[in-house]
Formats: sequence, structure tokens, C-alpha cells
Amino acid sequence: MAESSAWHRATAPDGTSFIRAGSGAPVLLIHGVGMNAAIWEPQIARMKDRWDVIAIDMLGHGQSPLPPANADLADYAAQAIRLLDHLAIGAVSIIGHSMGSLVGQEIALNAPERVRGVISLNAVFRRPADLAEAVRGRAAELNGAGNLSGTDATIARWFGDPVPDELAEAARTTRAALESVDPEGYARTYRLFAHADAAHVDRLPGLAMPALFMTGAEDRNSSPAMSAAMARLAPRGQCEVLEGERHMMAVASPEKVTRQITAFLESVDGGAGLQPAFDAGEFRRALGSFLTGVTIVTTIGAEGEPRGFTANSFTSVSLDPPLVLVCIAKKAMGHPVFSTSKGFAINVLSEGQKAASGVFASKAPDKFSAVEWRAGRTGSPLLDGSVAAFDCDLDQLVDAGDHSILIGRVRDFSHNGAQPLGYCRGAYVAPGLSQEALAAAPPDMEVGAILEDEGRVLFFETADGFHQLPAGRGLGTASDAKSLKGRLAASAVNAQLGFLFAVWDDTATPSRTHVYYRGSVDAPASGNSQVRLVDIDRIAQLRIADPAVRSMLARYARERTEDAFGVYVGNEIEGEVQPLARPAAQPAIRGRQA
Repeated sequence: MAESSAWHRATAPDGTSFIRAGSGAPVLLIHGVGMNAAIWEPQIARMKDRWDVIAIDMLGHGQSPLPPANADLADYAAQAIRLLDHLAIGAVSIIGHSMGSLVGQEIALNAPERVRGVISLNAVFRRPADLAEAVRGRAAELNGAGNLSGTDATIARWFGDPVPDELAEAARTTRAALESVDPEGYARTYRLFAHADAAHVDRLPGLAMPALFMTGAEDRNSSPAMSAAMARLAPRGQCEVLEGERHMMAVASPEKVTRQITAFLESVDGGAGLQPAFDAGEFRRALGSFLTGVTIVTTIGAEGEPRGFTANSFTSVSLDPPLVLVCIAKKAMGHPVFSTSKGFAINVLSEGQKAASGVFASKAPDKFSAVEWRAGRTGSPLLDGSVAAFDCDLDQLVDAGDHSILIGRVRDFSHNGAQPLGYCRGAYVAPGLSQEALAAAPPDMEVGAILEDEGRVLFFETADGFHQLPAGRGLGTASDAKSLKGRLAASAVNAQLGFLFAVWDDTATPSRTHVYYRGSVDAPASGNSQVRLVDIDRIAQLRIADPAVRSMLARYARERTEDAFGVYVGNEIEGEVQPLARPAAQPAIRGRQA
């Protein structure tokens, strides 16, 4: 690479060759094996107006002398320290690439007073066995002679084979450096590099200064896992992975890489943490992709008045002790009340409480006039119709940016089988029954439900002693006697249908499909002799004519115990249960519903 007018090359008394440009806080650049100081030209051009940039030719590279035959990292670190002494530079920030990262870390660990911050680009750390064997095999083949095929293999590893068009110029620049390096200097340095990946394993916890470990997502030999491991060990370490980048990312994407470098250097100078560009609007939209439930959080104010707000930032924290949390914005009108209260309640809303959610998210003066409520154990309001309610003492108030976290110790709770209200991407979601879809279904479709009330399932008992789940031709309406809704209405059963549970085709009548939902039911009036509420653990003793329904009920009892419901799809003989939430390694459960 020809010398640029933006910088000049010089030689230190010990023969070390280096490039220097710009003014300001000093920054030392250390290249990787096979490269030279000029490989940093893109960074020098972008940094010289704000920093005093020094790029060194490592021992055995560029115009610098050879390293000892059996050199170690301390030899390369000592070369850099001698250069800093020659230039009368006390403390410097160091940016190293690949092998240069190991040298930079060695300097920082051996002479911490000389280093303000260190950036390790595409650094190696504890290579996996297959990578270690490959790199040591390449090192063993080096004999100090030129190797054109070795250069070709290196370019393929670093850029791909074939090299993508957009990386062609970066690959040519890299190839030129590899072809100009002293073969003996390359061999001696590469042999050290091949065995130095574990040199700082036990020492990184002593890296006292700010440290950035940055690599490319596509760099297999200096992988993101390596950078993350180093950042974890370094007390002030940070990891940054650049999407789509490979090993020579500083040459291939200089703008992107240098932007991260300068942001870190500015944080070192200013004492703040690395703060990459952050779009608050996009962050909010990304958070909105998470499907949540909706809650109304309530308490009693200092004057005895009920107060409440809508929130979806609710989660469980601990079972023992029983802790939950919810977040409230510091700018919210209710923040002074909730942050000083002795307790609060979290009401998990049902699908039928969408309007209440809107009221409590507004600035309406009398929100509680729109709902029915009662005082809970702590005195906080519990809303009628909620899916669940958690009545809490305020255990901790945690400051968290522009919000406060209310951590509550649960003193009392309740729940039922109603369907919860969901929220995602700025809109309410009803995860229960899609009545519109069923309304358009074929008229001969059987639609049924497993309706539960406090551990009991509703059945219709026939005159000959058999038990049937409520079912009908289609979902229908209360006035359609043959439909599911019509049968329930005729028996004065008040039910809420919820999640899909099973769908199967009838092998005897292929055009007929059975669809069953889970749901809840209010205890029916005792005057109806056909309606029975049967404890779940007694269902297996019932006379149920349809074997497919028996199998489905056995699965329901098992999955309810495990609190892990799935959806069965198939026919009455065989099919597949697709869990609603499945561990990554767990296969789908195949076979009959039972």
C-alpha cells in the first residue's frame, strides 16, 4: 500500500517502523499476522482529526526487524513500549486486530499505567479443539518460504470462496499485504499466534481499564463467543458483534468499524459507557412485538380514594417468597401515590374488560365509576371480572430509568377460567375463540367444549347413563337449538369459550370435522337434572360412548395437571398434539390424544 499524504512513516532507534498522523489523545494501532501498519489507512483517515494515531509494524512485518526465533507475546509488547518511550507518550489507547489484539492485551496486563483503554478486534480466545488443530497444523507447515497457495487459503477463510463482489477490493488490499510480508517473520509470528489463544485466560480478570471486544458475526475463527467470553472476564469489558462481518471487517467495512472504535474512545475520554446510536421509537416498537397480558394496577390514595392505571409490564419474580412486579412511569400522574403506598393490587384483565383497560389508560377523572370492584385484603381495589388478581404489600421500590419498579409481596390472590386480554404492537389481542371463523365453517361441523368450574367439568347425562360433553352443529346462536350455543342456552348454562383444544376429522364421515375448545362455566342452576359437574379426577370412571372424546378428556386431565396445554390435530385414530409452548429439544407428541 502506497504511503498516503495524510500520514508519514518513520523508524524508531530499534528499527521499528511506524506510521503517525493527526493530533490529540494518542492511539496505538497494532495489526494482525501477515498485515502491516498501512492496513489501518481507513481508520487513520477517519481518526487523525481528533486523535494522535500511531500504527506500528509488528516484529517481522512491514519494515520492522524479525522477532526472536521462539518469540513470545512479551517480545511484541516490549517493541510497542519502546516505541511509546521513543515518542515520549505516557498512556495510550490501544486498538489491536487478531494477533495485534493479543499484543494489546499483553501490554495492558504488563504495563497498565501505560494504557487508558484497549480494543480487541477479531481476537482469539480458547479456540475449540477443531479450530486449534487446524491453525496449529497450518503453523507447523510454515518453513519461512513464500506460499502462494497458503495466501489463497487465507483469503478464502477471511472473505469467502469465491470472494463476494462487495468484498473484492478489501480482499485485494489484504492479499497485497500478505504477499509483501517477510516469510520468516510471518512464520515466527504465526507459530506464536497458533498457541497464544489461552495466554490470557487467567489474567483477563486483572484487566483494569475499559476494554472493548469486537468481532464479526460471520468470523468463525475469532467468533462472537470468544469476544463475549473475554468481555465477561474483564472487569470493565464490553462485547460488540457486528452483523454480517468477517475477520477483516476493519478493511471490509471501515466506516462501520471505525464508528464503533471512536464511540468507545470517546467514552474512555469522557468516562461514560459505550453508547451506540439508539432509536427510541424503534426500541418502543420492538418491545411492542412481545405479546403480553393487560393489567390494571390499583391502590388507595392518601385521602382514601381509589387509584389505578393500565399496565402490561407485569411479571412474576419469585415463588418463595411470592413476589411479583409491575412498572410505572415516573411522569405518570399516579406515580407519587403508588411509590409511597404500602400496598397495591394487580388485576389481570379478561377479554371482556377491554373498555376498562382504555379507561384506566386515560386521564378520566373518575375511572372507578366504570367498573365494579371490592376491597382486597390490603384494602386495594380488586376488579370484578378479572382473570386473576394479586393483592400485594409493597416490598421494594426500585429506580429504573424513566420508570419505577413496584415489587410486591403477594398476600392474597385469586384466579378463574376466563380468557385473558392480550396486547401486541399497539393493539388488543383476543387469544381465545375466533367466533368469526367458526361462523363461516361448514354447517355439519361438530363444535364442542370442555367447560370447567373450579376443577369440575360440565357434562350432559343421557337417559341411559352415558355422559356427553356439550356439543352441537356449529357454534350457532342461542336461538339455534342444534348448535353449541343453542344447547347451552336451552340448559341455562352460562359458558365462556376460550382456547382451541382439539380438531379431528371423522374417518367414517370424511366431510365431518370435530372442533373442541377449552372454556369456563358458571355453576349451573341445580334444577337441571341433565347437567352434571364432574370432578376431573373422576372423569375416567364415566360412561362416554365416543372413544375419541374419551381420549381427548384423558389428555385434558393430564395437561391440566402439567399446566401445559396443546392442540390436537388429526382424526379419531391418530394425529399430533402441538404444544402451545415447547422446549427447543422436545419433539411434537404424536399418536392418539391420550
